[in-house]
Formats: sequence, structure tokens, C-alpha cells
Amino acid sequence: MATARQKQAVLKAVKDNNIKFIRLWFTDILGFLKSFAISPAELETALDEGMGFDGSSIQGFARIDESDMVAMPDPTTFTTLPWRDGTVARMFTDVLTPDGAPYEGDPRQVLKRNLKKAKDMGYTMYVGPELEFFYFEDSEDTKILDRGGYFDLTPLDVASDLRRDTIEALEDMGIIVEYSHHEVAPSQHEIDLRYAEALKMADAAMTYRLTVKEIAMAHGVYATFMPKPIFGENGSGMHVHQSLFKGKKNAFFDAKAEYGISAVGKSYIAGLLKHAPEITSLVAQWVNSYKRLVPGYEAPVYRAWAQRNRSCLVRVPMYKPGKEMATRCEFRCPDPACNPYLAFAAMLAAGLKGIEEGYELPAPIEEDIFEMSESQRKRKKIQPLPANLGEAIQVTEKSALVKECLGDHVFEKFIENKKAEWDDFRIHVSQWELDRYLSIL
Repeated sequence: MATARQKQAVLKAVKDNNIKFIRLWFTDILGFLKSFAISPAELETALDEGMGFDGSSIQGFARIDESDMVAMPDPTTFTTLPWRDGTVARMFTDVLTPDGAPYEGDPRQVLKRNLKKAKDMGYTMYVGPELEFFYFEDSEDTKILDRGGYFDLTPLDVASDLRRDTIEALEDMGIIVEYSHHEVAPSQHEIDLRYAEALKMADAAMTYRLTVKEIAMAHGVYATFMPKPIFGENGSGMHVHQSLFKGKKNAFFDAKAEYGISAVGKSYIAGLLKHAPEITSLVAQWVNSYKRLVPGYEAPVYRAWAQRNRSCLVRVPMYKPGKEMATRCEFRCPDPACNPYLAFAAMLAAGLKGIEEGYELPAPIEEDIFEMSESQRKRKKIQPLPANLGEAIQVTEKSALVKECLGDHVFEKFIENKKAEWDDFRIHVSQWELDRYLSIL
């Protein structure tokens, strides 16, 4: 619960900065940001009692006969929105039932519950995601702004100003950016956030996505986190760097151990690898996500780990070998259109299961898996991820780990929604089919 000091700090900031409106933010189960605004006159009541709203129209929330919800602001997330001239602020909220209990359909509560499990085991999860995205002329098609490539600089990279303004806005809101650059595909970009505790980072990822879009709109262009908008080009990923800490000590680090990874770190990675198929639908949650997860475009589809090999699903980066704070693993199949609260919770649940059960980490695969034949992969016991959303949902639906992670309500609603999406896609007649078959069949 918020402390009296935290509440007073928010009230003072609103008064000192002449804030006109405070937006209260939360997400539905698919990761879409929801918001409603209150005036400063309502703020003290909101901080003490929360603000009621109708949850019946929110994807994955309540039925119409149990729709009353309460949005309880988290004062630690208060910040002004730079693109609103400093007169509008926002706070993330926890969604509660009318009796004050955490609402089981709230994705933020799902992550908090899994973080508490980690805390009970003595761990704090830290996350550093790399979110990629595209700039297009508008939202109607995929007309690119540049033909730059990886790390290209001006004049090819005409989006440098867009990235700069986005970074300034993020840092104005207290979100630390490590670096930014042009990505591999034309008009594709990346801004990397400095690692932080997982709940804070999930909030930051939601803020990041909106900020990128708002700044793009202000410049008269469109930004998208769609995983694979352009055929034949790299898609947009969200490689998630993660580690567990015990106090100020990195639980993944052991200078004397093989690869510099502790037994805890090895079991956590083994958990990610073992349960990857079960959580794929949560980290790559759209039909379009699986157009990115194909061999040959840097997106990993094979369950293996390595230190330098980027064709593996999990990598242990070697930028600073032997440095405790830099020791982490990188899960490479998520994309930036997922719900970060559910995605981080699922990764944590898989890793903790590995630790609880003492999973053994297989040997690393340092050869290019994409170049291996199917028989070579079989010999090395390298299994693929689900090939499409339909397969992914079938695996998730049978997963006791995911059901426990999400809770019954979110688990059932998520599966229900994704099955409907897959059915819509499965029965759709595409232009590809017309071009290929109409004139010959």
C-alpha cells in the first residue's frame, strides 16, 4: 500500500506543477493500455480509496454482472507526460475488486504475484528489454522513411531526431535509456532501456510504447511494434535480458563456475528452455508474431543456449565476462507487441521452476543452428518452438506452469481470446491464396 509520505509527494507535485489532469493507467490481458482522467480535486480521494470504473468492456476483465472495479493509483509511478506540455500527469494503477482485494484479471497483479513468489525464495527479478519498432509514413501501409541498416548514421538514418526526442521524453519521465540505434531492416529502430526491477520495467515498457507512438505522431509519421510488418525483412523483437538478485548480489554469477554462471543461473536458464513452448504464446502472442519466428531472420526458433551464438533461444552475453553485475541471460523469442506484465511473469515462472526442480542445463550450442540439417538438430536434441499461434495455444492450454502463473481467470480468458484470433486467421482467404490458386484451380 502507498505510504502517507508518497501520497503527499504526489499531491505536492500536482500543486507545484499546476497539473490539470491526472491519467490513471492500467492494461487489459492483451497488453493494451487503458486510461481515464481525473482532476486534481479528485486526486486525494483517488489515492485513499481508488476510483471506480466499469470493467465489463475491458478485454479479459469482468462479466457484465460483476463489472464494478476500482483503480488504485500507485503513487511511485507518478510522472508528468512531456508531450502534454507538462500539464498532464499519469499514474499506473492496480485494479481491485470493490472489497479491496486484488482483481485476478489484472495483468499487473499477475506479475506482482509471481514476483512475490520469487521474493519468498529470496530473489528479486531484474529485466532489461530491447524493444524494436518501425517508423512508417502512416498507419495505412508500410512506406518506409529510410533504407538504413544496422547502426547506420545520417543521412540514411532520417529518424535520428525522432529517436532523440523519444529518449528525451522517456528520461523526463525517469526512464533511463542505455542506447539507441538503427536496426537491420529499413526504417527499423531500437531504443534499449537500462535494466530495472521487473514491475518497474513492465510499467516502463508500456510507457515506452506509448511514448514512441506519441513522438512519431507529433512528427507526422507512424510507429508500430507489429512483429513482422514487411515480408522479406527482419521482424521486430524484444530480447529480454534478465537476472535474479539476492540483495545486492547477482544470483546468476559465480566466478569459479563453468561459463561464470552459478548453479541457480544454470537451472533458471534450463527452466526457460524446458518451458519455452508453454510460454511462447505469452511472449509472442499474435498471429503475426510467428511470421517473425522463422529461421534465417535472426529470430531464434530452436531451444538451445549459447554465449555468442545468436541463433539460439537463450544467450548469455559476453560483453563484460567475469563482471558480476553484467551476468544475465537473454531470452530472444519475445516480441515488443506482447503484454510485458504477463511475459515477464511467464519467464520468471519458467526460471523459478528450473531452480525449484534443479533442472540440469545442457551443453551450449555454438554452431549456427539455422545451418544445421534436421538430422543434425535431432542428434543434438534441439527442438523448435511452436510454428504458429494455433500450435502455441495448444501447448499453453495444457501447461500447469502457465495456469499457476497466470491464475485461472487470466489463463482462461487469454486462451479463449487467442483461440478466437487463430480461428479468424485460419478461415480468412488471403491475397496470397487468390494470387496462387484462383487462375489455376
